[in-house]
Amino acid sequence: MRSKSELEAAVRDPHRRRAVLMVNTRSRRGRRRLPVVRRLLAEAGLDFARVVPVTDPAKLDALFAEVLALKPDLVVVGGGDGTIAAAVSHLAHRDVALGVLPLGTTNNFARTLELPMDTARAVRVLLDGKVADVDVGWFAGTDDPDDPDGRGHIFANMVSLGLSVRVAEHVPHGLKRVLGRPAYALTAARLLPGHRPFRATVRIGDESFDLTTHQLNIANGAHHSGQRIARDAGPDDRLLAVYRLGDGRRLRLAAATVRHVLTGQWRSLGEEAFHTAGEVSVSTEPPLPVDVDGEIRGRTPVRIVLHGNALKVFVPQSFVDV
Repeated sequence: MRSKSELEAAVRDPHRRRAVLMVNTRSRRGRRRLPVVRRLLAEAGLDFARVVPVTDPAKLDALFAEVLALKPDLVVVGGGDGTIAAAVSHLAHRDVALGVLPLGTTNNFARTLELPMDTARAVRVLLDGKVADVDVGWFAGTDDPDDPDGRGHIFANMVSLGLSVRVAEHVPHGLKRVLGRPAYALTAARLLPGHRPFRATVRIGDESFDLTTHQLNIANGAHHSGQRIARDAGPDDRLLAVYRLGDGRRLRLAAATVRHVLTGQWRSLGEEAFHTAGEVSVSTEPPLPVDVDGEIRGRTPVRIVLHGNALKVFVPQSFVDV
């Protein structure tokens, strides 16, 4: 495995660089931005051994297998959180750098990396930025058809239980394309009156605690629904942040969500609302489906483990790489 500086030097050298561009043309901005992305990259002097338009997200695993067979130094991925999460799962623990072009609806992981949402400025990060190593999470649940051997999944940003799972299942794709992030809020408002709270047991080390809520999150990243979780949450803090939104009352969920949106940038992980750890287990009765970076991945009970410094990624020079 090369060091960050060695990998960065290889990417900067046009005679040595092996780079691949992948863009999800079904993401919110992917289809219409692909020609612009290619032009901006060409103008920046970034050439690619292969350009892969992703027209069917179900084929992402096969496409990444083909890309990795090329032994690239850099894989630039354009898309939303689902596409970026797939990239993270394939590129973690590998001698390759990820470049992120945020083209989705919420772009949580890109925001956590402090990347600009503007495409032209995001391209500039590939030229003027640096390679940092950040954390990823590992998740294993039960009854996961995509994981029959129980090996688990690498994830980028968030594991969630509760209302967000229903929202992920029911938010209309057309509404996301038109409205962006508000599509999730509107869908949540429609589903909340019929949503039932659940009881969960969270285990951290030798301690466990029970809670009742409509929404439970275990975050590796620093953003949820496009908003900051806490001012000191980050992608390389070696911590999973566990927090619920409200209790068993629906109005408390709505109030906690508003507080999250309005005050997340000033809150601290040291507050009572958060539990932090390197490993977390969650069980519920009855078992519940689990949302992992926007995809339903099996059911509880689940085990979540932090993998520190597992992913190399291009970030702005201002990013504090600890």
